[in-house]
This record gives sequence, C-alpha cells and structure tokens, in this order.
Amino acid sequence: MANKKQIANTQGSSEKLRNDLTASIFRKRNQPKTLKDFSIHTLRNLPANISMVQGLMKAVNWKLAQQEVLDGLNNTVVLVGQPNTGKSTLFNTLKGQTLSPASPQAGTTRTLVRTDFGPFTLVDTPGHLPDVMESGMDQASVIVFLIDASKGLQTSDRELYNVIKRFEKPTVVAVNKIDELKRGETGDQLATEVAVLLEAPGVIPVSAKTGENIAEELIPVIIEASPEAALAIGRELPAYRRAAAQRIIRNATLVSLAAGLEPIPFIDIPILLGTQIRLVLRLAALYGEPMDNADAKKHARELIATIGGGLGLRYLAQQAAKAVPFGGDFVAGAIAGAATWSIGQVALEYYEGNKQVNPKRLQQLYKDTYRRFRRDKNVDALRAQAITELQEGHSVPLLEDPDRLIEEGKA
Repeated sequence: MANKKQIANTQGSSEKLRNDLTASIFRKRNQPKTLKDFSIHTLRNLPANISMVQGLMKAVNWKLAQQEVLDGLNNTVVLVGQPNTGKSTLFNTLKGQTLSPASPQAGTTRTLVRTDFGPFTLVDTPGHLPDVMESGMDQASVIVFLIDASKGLQTSDRELYNVIKRFEKPTVVAVNKIDELKRGETGDQLATEVAVLLEAPGVIPVSAKTGENIAEELIPVIIEASPEAALAIGRELPAYRRAAAQRIIRNATLVSLAAGLEPIPFIDIPILLGTQIRLVLRLAALYGEPMDNADAKKHARELIATIGGGLGLRYLAQQAAKAVPFGGDFVAGAIAGAATWSIGQVALEYYEGNKQVNPKRLQQLYKDTYRRFRRDKNVDALRAQAITELQEGHSVPLLEDPDRLIEEGKA
C-alpha cells in the first residue's frame, strides 16, 4: 500500500514539474525579429533564476542512475569463430591465464566458458556447437569474430558471419594466427582481402599466440565499438582507462547534441541532465568508484555542484538559442554538446586526480574546455559520426524515458 502511495506521489510530482515547464514555455510572448531584440526577449521569457534547473537536479533519481551504471558493468565480449580459429588462445591471452583448454581437436570447448574479468565477463563460445554459440552471441555487448589466417576465408566463415549480422550487435572482425602465414604474405594484406570479401571495414590482423596487435589494436577497437564495453574494459585495465573515458564522453556528447536539437525550449533539459549525471557516474565507475554505496552519489554531486553555476547558465543559454527563428536549434544543439563534453573532461581530471583536484581548477577547466569545444569541434562532423555509428551498429542510443529521469525520489 505504501509503495502505491509513493508511486502516486512520484507521478504527481513529475506531472506538476511538466506542467510548470509547459506553462513557462507557452506563456504569451513575442518572438525576436532581430538580433537586437534577442537579449530583451531572452530576459523576458526565460525563468527569472535557475531554480527550475535546480529543481530538476533534485528530482533526478540517483539510485536509479547508479543502478543503471552498476548493471552496465556486467557486459560481455563474446569470442566467435569456427573450430580451431584460436578463440581459447585469445581468451587466455586477454585474461593472462589458462581457463579455457586450447586443443587442435575440434570439440575441446564444450560449454560456454565464463570467468570474471573484474566486473566484465568474457565468454568463450564452443566452435562446434551452433546452438551454444548463438546463445553466447545473444548475451553479447560486442562480438569478436575470429578467422584462421592460416586457412584464409572459408565458406563456413562467410555463413557464420551472416549469422552474426542477424544479431545486430557491434562486431569486430579479426584474422588470427598471422604468425603462421607463409613468407611473402602479410597479416595486413590478408586483413584487407577479408574486409573486401565480407564487406566489413576495419578487419584486424592479430596473433593470439604471440600477442601481436592485441594490446595496440584489438582492445582499442573493442573499446571504440561500444561505450558499454569501454566502461567494463577500462575499469579492469587501467592502461585503457583514458581511451575508454573519451569513448564514453563522446557517446554522451552525441546524445546531448541530438537532444539539444529539440526545438521546444526546456523539453530536453531532463534528458540532458540525465545524460550528464550518468556520464559522471560512468566515469566514476571507470576509475573504480563503487556504485553500490552513497560515496559515488556524494562525489558526483559535489563535482556537478562545483561547476553548477556555469552549467545552469549553459542550460539557459541553450534554451534561449531555441527562440532564434532560423538556426537556433543548431546553436542549442552545439551548446548542449559542448556542455556535456566539458563536464566529461572535468570529471575525467577529477577522478584521475583521485578526487583531490582544487574546485577553482575544476571551474576553470570547465570554462576552458567549453570554449575549446565551441572553437575547435566540428558539430557537423559529430552529427555525421553519430549517424554513421548508428547505421553501422557501433553505437547504442542512451536516451532515457524522461518520466524515469525526473522521478521524485531525492535518493
């Protein structure tokens, strides 16, 4: 009974918040006709202060956000390939220990071999059991498809790749055993041939046995393939944390850029705020902050509060830009993207510095990175990148249901 009452109160609070926003949006106003009118129009039609933004910050359900990030630490990278393509060897190389028996006899790996990789789980699929292999792929955040370089691309490889594509998961293709190639043939040449035949750009030549191209190429490409995998890998492997952080920041920036294009003022703020809070929490998790206690929330809120003044002004400036008759939505999108990117860079320094960075330093860093983004970043290129990633299946949209983002909980 108490739960039903709490849900009713939550829905009522969310509805009131939306009504307040709507009343602010649709009150009678005169659109600016010239840039000269713009500043007057902005002052008249934006809230008198940033209390609305502060209210949204309080309304965010931090427990829900923390739980989502915690759930994201359990992502899987699935190694797929025909028997004896070196899946177990690669698996063991990534783990640094022998857990899945490698053997020249097809059928050695008979079940899904799962092992903890920090919070990340690698799944080695048995090459000879199609049903078990498909079960593993269905669980994947990223699929790594291995081809035996010593045999070249086989018909069975093509058939398996067609099965993989049906799952519509981010996929990394690698030709393994390049150490066994005959003289005169290089891994790069074979990788190019396979890429053309499979119409799969970015095929990577590797040797799981010697470790060639594993650390310098394969793992970075897996990080690029999925922000979810980036979080899990970066948390476990400190050497890749900065690269993983930039992947996570870029993904959140693209989401904010898209959300900021919403032409109606204030409608996008819950999405932007939710994206930015989740970005900070993901970076906290990346640097080892526990997600199942109050410290993660405390540190994230302290960080956001430190740059809160500038952030509030960014929200207001972004919403003001929407009032410009032509092109305002693109300006607003750029402001939203720049604000999120800047928050990410500040959070990165904060957590890399073991949360000991001077607040004034963080505030100045936010201002500097924001200006640098607006000066240097090509927004059109970011939009094109977002579209490409979505079309190729390399990016998972992180937009949340606004009702969930503004639940009254004061967690």
